[in-house]
Amino acid sequence: MSISSIITVVAGIIFVLNILFGLVIVFKERKDIGSTWAWLLVLSFIPVLGFILYLLFAQDFRKIRLFHWDDFKKLHYEQILLTQMGSIQSSRFQFKNEAAKKYDDLIYMHLNENHALLTEDNEIDIFTDGKVKFDRLFQDIREAQESVHVQYYIFRRDNLGKKFLDLLTEKARQGVKVRLLYDELGSRQLTKGFFKEFFAAGGEAEAFFPSKLHLINLRINYRNHRKLVIIDGKIGYIGGFNVGDEYLGLKKKFGYWRDTHLRIQGSAVYSMQIRFILDWSQASQHNEITYEPSLFPSIETKDQVSMQIVTSGPDSRLEHIKNGYIKMIMSAKQSIYIQTPYFVPDPSVFDALRIALLSGVDVNIMIPDKPDHPFIYWATLSHIGEMMKLGVKVYLYKKGFIHAKTIVVDDEISSVGTANMDYRSFRLNFEVNAFIYHEATAKKLREIFMEDVKDSTLLTVEDYEQRPRLVRMKESISRLISPIL
Repeated sequence: MSISSIITVVAGIIFVLNILFGLVIVFKERKDIGSTWAWLLVLSFIPVLGFILYLLFAQDFRKIRLFHWDDFKKLHYEQILLTQMGSIQSSRFQFKNEAAKKYDDLIYMHLNENHALLTEDNEIDIFTDGKVKFDRLFQDIREAQESVHVQYYIFRRDNLGKKFLDLLTEKARQGVKVRLLYDELGSRQLTKGFFKEFFAAGGEAEAFFPSKLHLINLRINYRNHRKLVIIDGKIGYIGGFNVGDEYLGLKKKFGYWRDTHLRIQGSAVYSMQIRFILDWSQASQHNEITYEPSLFPSIETKDQVSMQIVTSGPDSRLEHIKNGYIKMIMSAKQSIYIQTPYFVPDPSVFDALRIALLSGVDVNIMIPDKPDHPFIYWATLSHIGEMMKLGVKVYLYKKGFIHAKTIVVDDEISSVGTANMDYRSFRLNFEVNAFIYHEATAKKLREIFMEDVKDSTLLTVEDYEQRPRLVRMKESISRLISPIL
């Protein structure tokens, strides 16, 4: 057989495989329309590499029960959930503040689709600077008596990471139960050797979705992007900061790192504890967590901040956090303030923002002026251009890199967490957000936004139209494949 004949046969096989995988995407996987067309585009233009990328990226976990905890029923969670849903639906629930009462439909939605309990006895501290956040976190860990549960997407093996692990090791030696859960892909620098002293002191560490191949993880999508710390079951941390020197503003590439993180005291910490235990149970094969009253102690607080801890991930049929964002946007009467490092909304979010604008709502979006992931940055520029033409005020943060994931509506409700305003956070990653129904907190977050405006420039339509042709081409390509970025 001649070389030309062999090439023809190989090309024919590749063509047939592409058709077969296209049929799988369309008829078997039943992905959303945007993702389907994006994958068909990749398979068509780069057939061999596209096939490999599909195997790496396009797994489906919706039919698999990933998270379970045998002791879950001991919390009587289901009965509390049903009681809350019933009393809200029948207008009998006694809300402790007006913001929660006004947005009872949003609260009910999270209860109904995500089983996110409403708690109304919480206190909140807001951190926007990495050094301040970690100083306070380390202080709380030093004072821990019973347990420290730590979960991060990125845990670096640098100065901050080593300092953090040394502290956890010290607490483990003191008899405190210390557990560390990290995402293996996000924290790929970590090795068993890094935990040698920590393990010897009695600490436990697990990797989320570890690879069976050394240094190679084929599960590039579906990563655990959550950041949680729960101390003695009484104090919880949630937000955008990971563990690494760049989050202290010590990396020249990014400069000052601007993020948003919450320190919570109150019953909302129970929901954060449950989320950690569920994630830990999925990752751990031999260090199970059994129910102990000390994991869910009685908590006394002075404030009455209402909130729900909402989670989402590719294991769920519904996109819980995205639905929460849309509901907030559609509820807006006066103003919306969004801070996100990536703005790649799907059509439903885009339409919600468009409707808000056409209804006279003042919409403000802040994004970084510098990229950390080029393709996502170009896709962000493409989408942000459309929003500006509709009347959105777009601010480019210039002091450093803004990584905050916040949304504030009408100075009444807000959300802070790990979910970006993009496809990956909505559909591909495991995320967690605090939805907060409290005017003082919402106003504080809006004031923080306005302070950040001083370190930003307002992007105008005229400036946007002057971007180079090469950038426009990059934007167009990135936009086409944005559903699978």
